[in-house]
Formats: sequence, structure tokens, C-alpha cells
Amino acid sequence: MSTDNIHTITGEQGGDGVMAFVGSKMFNNLFASGMELVEETALYLDEDGKSAARTLPREAALAYAGLSMRLTTRLMQIASWLLVLRALRDGEMTAEEASQEKYRIGGNEGGALARNLTAGLPERMLALVEDTDTLYSRITRLDREIFSPEEAREVEGDAAGQLAALRSAFPG
Repeated sequence: MSTDNIHTITGEQGGDGVMAFVGSKMFNNLFASGMELVEETALYLDEDGKSAARTLPREAALAYAGLSMRLTTRLMQIASWLLVLRALRDGEMTAEEASQEKYRIGGNEGGALARNLTAGLPERMLALVEDTDTLYSRITRLDREIFSPEEAREVEGDAAGQLAALRSAFPG
């Protein structure tokens, strides 16, 4: 997804930009892929992952347990964010309600879930972690663009911020 698409959808319109985004095909696709990842991961952790964890050496089993808890927490944050925006789209919430801090995606954890704890872990688990990290990063950027566009432009090294700076430096 390009930064231009984010700016086109969110613009500088406040609630109108949020409504345009939640009514877009981009949001529908994001919602479907996000919820699919949540379901796929839950199924893995309940079935194949449990079996795989039983065969791991002690250190790897402990790493697996910790990582699966962080993965589940991260996916619940993603699902919550997506469900709030769906509620907004469906008229069950207002843009003002959806923009409250309690509904923002938590960027405090940031970064990769695994943090060098991947030795000996099942490949499928690592693939799910990577997919979740990618989706979380995307949603974190979208959340900033939609609900805090000024803050998003100030993020050092952020492509959206750099693009906005270029646009303001070279108008027209």
C-alpha cells in the first residue's frame, strides 16, 4: 500500500478521512486479512503448535510459551483495532469515540515479537510471528495517519513524513 493512498484516504479532513478509510476497499481487505491471520494463528497454537511445543527442548519450549503469549496479545490488539473501525463503518460508533486513546493500537511494544528467541522454534510459528509483525507495523502506521496525522509526519525516517515534507517544500 502506498503512502499516497493513505494520504488520499485520510487527508486533512479529520472524521471525514476516517470515514472514507473505513468505507474503502483497502479497509475491507485489511480487515479480512487481519482476521484471517488471527484465526490461522489461533488454530495453529491450539493444534499443530501444541504438538510441536511438546517435542521442543526445555529452553525452546520456554521461548515458545513466551512468544505464543506475546503473539496472542499482539493479535488481540490487531483484532480490537479492526473491530473498532468496523463498528465505526457500521455506524455503531462515532469517529470521536473511535479516536479515543483507549482504542489506539499500542505502539509501545514496537518491533519484532521474537527478539532473538527463535532458535529451535517451529518454522510455522516463526512465519506467523513475521506475518503478525508486518501487519502490526502496517496498522500502527495507519493508526497514526488516520488519528494523528501531524504526529505521523513528525516520525523521523517515516516515509509519510518525508513525503509530506517534500510536498510542502515543493508546492504545486
